[in-house]
Amino acid sequence: SFDISFLRCIPNMVIAAPSDENECRQLLYTAYQYPGPAAVRYPRGTGTGITIEKTMSALPIGKGRVIREGKEVALLCFGPLLATAQQVAEKFNYTLIDMRFVKPLDTELIEQMAASHQLLVTLEENAIAGGAGSGVCEHLNSRALLVPVLQLGFSDEFVDHASQKQQLTSQGLDAKSIAERISLRLNAAQTDTRLAMR
Repeated sequence: SFDISFLRCIPNMVIAAPSDENECRQLLYTAYQYPGPAAVRYPRGTGTGITIEKTMSALPIGKGRVIREGKEVALLCFGPLLATAQQVAEKFNYTLIDMRFVKPLDTELIEQMAASHQLLVTLEENAIAGGAGSGVCEHLNSRALLVPVLQLGFSDEFVDHASQKQQLTSQGLDAKSIAERISLRLNAAQTDTRLAMR
């Protein structure tokens, strides 16, 4: 739960975060082709059962992919929380992005999402401190882009040993908790807006 944070600060490092077993295979191949240092954050637990592509393809480094287009909220997912995030995105008509890479970030895609959504939500199976969400916030700050960001990940503590599902639930990273935390942030933003207009 700390590897993204301590790898991000290494210059020239490529960090990939596959969302399922097929992406993991393709990103391992991509990392192998890369001439510099690269890390693939291999997800814990079992795969999703997705179809595995037989052909190995080097994916464009630092480029995410849009899974679905929605409104108001954009979920920027780094890694295997994608399937959980998709449940939330489909229920509430949010935009969903599989970021694929923590470093380099798809900054063009992030800026597009910041310009067209009220809230960005980063999701990762890593400590929030120094993680992928921090990278998103750092980039937005460097461009003076003022958009609210909700960072969802592991809190600043050691997570008790348990099954993957139990750990994620304890950290508020199950579908129900993610939806509730987004709703709270949106409601808080609306309240702040009403108060500012008085």
